[in-house]
Amino acid sequence: MTLFPEGIPKLLQALESEEYVADPAIATSLYLAQQLEKPLLIEGHAGVGKTEIAKVLARLLGTELIRLQCYEGLDASTALYEWNYAKQLLHIRLQEKDGRSAKEAEAQIFGEEFLLKRPLLLAIRNGGRAPVLLVDEIDRSDEEFEAFLLEVLSDFQVSVPELGTLKAEKRPVVILTSNRSRELSDALRRRCLYLWIGYPSFAKELAIVRRKVPGASEALTVQVVALVQHLRRLKLAKVPGVSESLDWAAALLALHATQLSAQLVAETLGCAIKDESDLRKVEAELAAGRLPLGAGA
Repeated sequence: MTLFPEGIPKLLQALESEEYVADPAIATSLYLAQQLEKPLLIEGHAGVGKTEIAKVLARLLGTELIRLQCYEGLDASTALYEWNYAKQLLHIRLQEKDGRSAKEAEAQIFGEEFLLKRPLLLAIRNGGRAPVLLVDEIDRSDEEFEAFLLEVLSDFQVSVPELGTLKAEKRPVVILTSNRSRELSDALRRRCLYLWIGYPSFAKELAIVRRKVPGASEALTVQVVALVQHLRRLKLAKVPGVSESLDWAAALLALHATQLSAQLVAETLGCAIKDESDLRKVEAELAAGRLPLGAGA
C-alpha cells in the first residue's frame, strides 16, 4: 500500500480534498513515514490538528484507524491483549458436556479466538489492509510503557506465552502524538520521523475556519481568527488552539451572529478560554478596549 506514488504535491492536494488544510512539511512527513516505514512523531500545542492527521490519513488510504489513547498508568496488557475468561470458561463447560475431560477442554482455550485484542495487537494482527495506528498523547503515559511501546515498534511483533510470537503480516502506518507534557526518551525519538505543528499563521487559520465552519459570514470568520490570534499573545495559562477557533465560530454561527461585538465576546468567551485566571485577564482586556473586534481586524 503506497500513499500517492505520484509524489508529495498529489498528497498535498488529497489532504486538501479531505478538508485538512495542510502544508508541504506535513505532506512530506506523511509521505516519508510510509515510504521509509517509520513511525511519525507529531508534537505541538493542544488543539492544532495532530490527531486529525491520522484520521485523514486513514481515509486517504481507505483503511482502518486504530487508536490507542494514552494515559497515566496505561500498561502493556491494556494496550496489547487480555484473555477472554468468560469465553474460555464457557468453552470448557461446553466441552465437558460433550464428554471431554477438563484437562482436554483447557488445552483448547489458548487460541487467538479467545484473545481480547487491544489496539496494539489489533494493529499487528489486522486481517485486512495495513491499518493506521494512532498512539495519541504518548507523553501522558509513563516511561515504562514508552519503553514497551518502543520494543513493539522495533519489529511489530509481540510474544504471547501461550501462542508464541505474533508478527504483523502488514506493517501498520504509525502516528504518535505528543503535547510535550513530559520529555520523551531519546530512544523513541530516534526511532521516529519528527514533525512539529505550531499555531497556524493568520492566513492558514482563516482557511481552516472557512473550510470547517462554512456557514459563518466572512466578516465573522475574520474577526474570530484575528481575536484568537491576539489571545495567543497574552501569555495565557491555557492558550486557545485551532479547535477553540472552530468551536467559537460554530457557537457564534449557532447564535446567528454575523459580526462580533464586545457583548457577544463576553457572553461566549467560554468557547475559547478554559481557565478561570485566563478568563479574568481576557475580560480585563475586553473592558479596556484592547481586543480587536472590528470587521477588518
